[in-house]
Amino acid sequence: MSFRSFVLSLLALAGCGPVQQANETRAVAPSPSPTSVPTATAVMTPAAAAAIRSCRAEIGAAAAARKVEVCRNVSPATHPPCNAANSCAMIDDEIARSCAPFDGQGEPMTGCMTDPKGAVAAADVVRRYYAAIDARDYATAWQQWGDDGRPGQTLAAFRAGFAKTQSTGVTIGSLPPAEGAAGSTYQTVPVTVSATQVDGTQQRFVGSYVVRRVNDVDGASAAQKRWHLDSATLKPAR
Repeated sequence: MSFRSFVLSLLALAGCGPVQQANETRAVAPSPSPTSVPTATAVMTPAAAAAIRSCRAEIGAAAAARKVEVCRNVSPATHPPCNAANSCAMIDDEIARSCAPFDGQGEPMTGCMTDPKGAVAAADVVRRYYAAIDARDYATAWQQWGDDGRPGQTLAAFRAGFAKTQSTGVTIGSLPPAEGAAGSTYQTVPVTVSATQVDGTQQRFVGSYVVRRVNDVDGASAAQKRWHLDSATLKPAR
């Protein structure tokens, strides 16, 4: 593998997609701007949907059915994100979206056992991101940057960044205390990322993601109060 190909893979794993010049191995995704304009919507073509690995295929029919049951118990959606034919990452994302409004008062719905404001929920965004990429559900991965996807990058460009990626996985490190600034909470999530290219090349990267949520302030939407990816810094593992 050429140095250029290696760097392009690194940037893709950080959600940066293809770049024109590869002259560094540090991938930093820009922070979403509150005034950013959506560049695309997550429209799923029939071909893209057919390529996605279903939750049923990933974890088996019985386990997928249990996950779907939890999803249907908490989700207010009338369309079927809670379906074993979708990726597990999509189902988990719908569970997280539905549980996000829980404020810690009273008993949460069955399935909403993780504090939606806590560090574990923040780390789960990174887990879902790589699970979605691994299942080739690029729309769900793209939307881990926010409901409108990664600012400045269309879904098509994001998908193209993984054209040569066969599989991915992530290991989460110890989570440091969250930090607050300008009405938001930021959680750093240390990661070790593994990737296998279609030619069989094995890659490992280390670094961290910063996951962000807007605090409970007047005017903040439900989507803003959810954890979402804010930036990423990855480098080749030595």
